[in-house]
Amino acid sequence: MNVVKPLKSADDLVMAGLVAPADRRALEEVAARYAIALTPDMTRLIDRADPDDPIARQFVPDAAELTILPEERADPIGDHAHSPVEGIVHRYPDRVLLKAVHVCPVYCRFCFRREMVGPQGLGTLDAAAMQAAFDYIRGHEEIWEVILTGGDPLVLSPRRLRDIMEALADIAHVKIVRFHTRVPVVDPDKVDAALVDALKASGKTVYVALHANHVRELTAEARAACARLIDAGIAMVSQSVLLKGVNDDPDVLAALMKAFVEIRVKPYYLHHPDLAPGTGHFRLTIEEGQRIVSQLRGRISGLCQPTYILDIPGGYGKTVVSGSTVQARGDGCYSVSDYRGDEHSYPPAE
Repeated sequence: MNVVKPLKSADDLVMAGLVAPADRRALEEVAARYAIALTPDMTRLIDRADPDDPIARQFVPDAAELTILPEERADPIGDHAHSPVEGIVHRYPDRVLLKAVHVCPVYCRFCFRREMVGPQGLGTLDAAAMQAAFDYIRGHEEIWEVILTGGDPLVLSPRRLRDIMEALADIAHVKIVRFHTRVPVVDPDKVDAALVDALKASGKTVYVALHANHVRELTAEARAACARLIDAGIAMVSQSVLLKGVNDDPDVLAALMKAFVEIRVKPYYLHHPDLAPGTGHFRLTIEEGQRIVSQLRGRISGLCQPTYILDIPGGYGKTVVSGSTVQARGDGCYSVSDYRGDEHSYPPAE
């Protein structure tokens, strides 16, 4: 099927042959709560003959999303607890998140910010809110890195991106600007010369963290988009989520990490799925994740090894999922150490 427009509703999915008409009503219930969007690039990748297609599993909604488990949270990593002004999350001393926009070109069904993004989400920061965010960054000289996330910051026009980068250029203590995005994979044509030039407008060191979870996402077009960024002097790292039914296999994960290295994207983080509402069907246990990641050791080059991390619920930050920081307690829960050395329960106690 020659798909030329994004799919944004249950009806669109039925018309594209991605879901059965009998499932429309359940998916309309999902859509009423969580945004739906698939770009044409992702829609074309889906194998409709494969009921377990890993691309479809990431983007096509499922009635399982209506099942909310007791441990799941609307704000699973505690963004709100560390947001001193709108659009800023200041969880770690030397860096902040700048959430300029809360829309995405695609909506991952496992998204940890699924209650905040989409047409019904928090929207885009207006001029006054953006100025307040820049003022906050300017007033905190410990901030060395600004991470643009959201939402996907690369949905913004090159003009808007240039405005942001030029504002950051005037803040001397900010040395690094990082963008978290799926755009090079899901809408690679958007990564054109104007966008690349906008990202370089600040004179700062710029990194792009690319989110992809399966090697099939790294199409020829996606690889070319990454090359346009890297050839312009923008460093790239990867972010992936360890997902049941997508990449919870050491061979599948190894293929993805090797492909990243081949296209000059350094594997960075492999996230344990967060406790977002309606995402239990994606989550493995900690032990399952540790077993899969341990099988990468010796199987692939050290260049290809990601760091397996858990974002501790409640806003306590990331921790490496290792025996020294995450320990089973014997009751189905874990004791987790944060970067300060404090102990937390995972899942969090009610």
